[in-house]
Amino acid sequence: MTSLLRPALSLFVLLGVLTGLAYPLAVTGVGQLLFAHAANGSILAVDGKPVGSALIGQSFTGVRYFWGRPSATGPFPYNAAISSGSNLGPLNPALRDAVKARMAALRAADPANDQPVPIDLVTASGSGLDPDISLAAARYQVARVAKARGLAVQQVSALIEQHAARPWLGILGEPRVNVLRLNLALDGHPVQPLD
Repeated sequence: MTSLLRPALSLFVLLGVLTGLAYPLAVTGVGQLLFAHAANGSILAVDGKPVGSALIGQSFTGVRYFWGRPSATGPFPYNAAISSGSNLGPLNPALRDAVKARMAALRAADPANDQPVPIDLVTASGSGLDPDISLAAARYQVARVAKARGLAVQQVSALIEQHAARPWLGILGEPRVNVLRLNLALDGHPVQPLD
């Protein structure tokens, strides 16, 4: 029995040290060395103070700001501890009512805007934490934001283009803009990664 037990325990301890200690330390070390900003949550700072993560959406509701994609998390929007979608199907009346309410809020904030509402402004993502919106969703809001801030539409449009993320290698992903970065730029805050 001991001839079987000793190698089994030795292997258990060896694999435990390798997979439970050495591998996590190596991955953490490489992450901190090569990708420190991303490994630490992609935290953005203004004047050295953290203001949010570029990876998690935030709730902006004022007409002076670009609004992000709706969040389906509870008990409050963009709750990273409870990341989830609504799991409501396209024929579910609750989803239709939520979309109608979100469209009504967009129309109330900018009654003169008669453009079609981009889908990502009225539906939540699978995680409920999406920090980005499509360029169409950003452009839909330009007139409202420009009017509320007393800026020219061209100025606000230029900010969108400056902060737009393009598809990687021109083919992977969709053009998008990070709402937090865009709103901080609107407020004139230079944004730095938090080290």
